[in-house]
Amino acid sequence: MNDLSAAGSDLNFEPIRSQRAFEEIATQIRSLISSGKLKPGDRLPAERDLSAQFDVSRNTLREALRSLEIAGLLELRKGSAGGAFIRPGSPDVIVNGLRDLYDLGAITPRQLTEARIWIEAMVVRVACERATDEDIVALEENIGSVAMAHKAGDEAARAAGNVRFHSLLGQATHNPILAIVMDGIMEVMHQFMTVLGPQHYSTVLPSRRRLVGFIKARDGDAAEAEMTRHLERIHRSYLSKLDQMKGAAGNK
Repeated sequence: MNDLSAAGSDLNFEPIRSQRAFEEIATQIRSLISSGKLKPGDRLPAERDLSAQFDVSRNTLREALRSLEIAGLLELRKGSAGGAFIRPGSPDVIVNGLRDLYDLGAITPRQLTEARIWIEAMVVRVACERATDEDIVALEENIGSVAMAHKAGDEAARAAGNVRFHSLLGQATHNPILAIVMDGIMEVMHQFMTVLGPQHYSTVLPSRRRLVGFIKARDGDAAEAEMTRHLERIHRSYLSKLDQMKGAAGNK
């Protein structure tokens, strides 16, 4: 960790003159992270030193630091060893952002399901090219655990395992962007499914076994076709159930 708490650090913050000072402070700190002058684990100078360098009040400075904390760039720790620390990159910001957009209605269930079908088609095709033996074993073990949870009537474990399967597919692409996008989509899908209630389809596990077989055979066309057929089938059912629930609510 690089402790940059000294007033004489070489970060070269510039005094703030804007009326929206907290935004300009955040922009300067973001720029230093982007340039590599600030790295994960680094601690920013103390509040009094930062506020003096920026020529702003401590309240304005704290507003800027809180905005960067919310954005996932800073961790604000309390205590004698506390301060503002640069965080390692985390996919949680994107995942939480997608979830918030869904909660606010900016993403509709139909848009969610449509995007999921397109993205998962690409994910399984890439997984066919890049999945390692360990990735395939993880997928097969997941299918086994979901089957056991279903047999035991453990709905929570079954649902968690279903979400995990798709996250494992994202990881099997060995592309962090695709993996993060898959995690975000599945987080929102989990919320959507919570509204619908438990949904059971006898076709799910057989489809997954076929899919993993295609991935092992490196057959991208067959894997994409299997995933697309499966998702289109279950999503028609999901949206039909949602329409029924809305209709029932509207008749009350």
